Amino acid sequence: MRLRVDDITAEARELAFPEPESEINRMLGVGAVRDYSLEGPVKVTLTYYRAGTELFLQGEISAVARGSCARCAEEFDAPRMRPFRYVLAPRSIGDDAVAAMRSEDLEFTLYDGDEVDLSPLIREQTLLAYSTLPVCREDCRGLCPRCGVNLNETICGCRTEAGDPRLAVLRSLKVRRPN
Repeated sequence: MRLRVDDITAEARELAFPEPESEINRMLGVGAVRDYSLEGPVKVTLTYYRAGTELFLQGEISAVARGSCARCAEEFDAPRMRPFRYVLAPRSIGDDAVAAMRSEDLEFTLYDGDEVDLSPLIREQTLLAYSTLPVCREDCRGLCPRCGVNLNETICGCRTEAGDPRLAVLRSLKVRRPN
């Protein structure tokens, strides 16, 4: 989706559109493991306006991905909603503004030309909405390291060891703690 800079006025306007999932899925597929795959387009709602040469964007993305749990290897649906906000300034103000940015200025970016391409901003927000370690649920117990059974579904009969037997002597040591 592109917005013409000349069409953006001081009066706030709303816009809703789907962002295709193909490029985001391509980015998610880079690497040895594919943790997520979007199930459909990203739904975007956006309010935008202009103040001088700066453009202000505020909105929300909504996406549903299919994930593969890092603990139990089961697939799960991962719906996400993420609000976002950007301030865009023309690149003609100089790259010195980017060098002077503080950590709280991460919502600031520059644009070139007569149009603003929203797709890179939407892709960035979609990727940020998903964690780097996908889990089907917070209390996922994962797989048994011995037999491989999914511990969320059943309890295996494997005996748990207390650790490396070579370190057993250390467990019998008494340590005095200073007051």
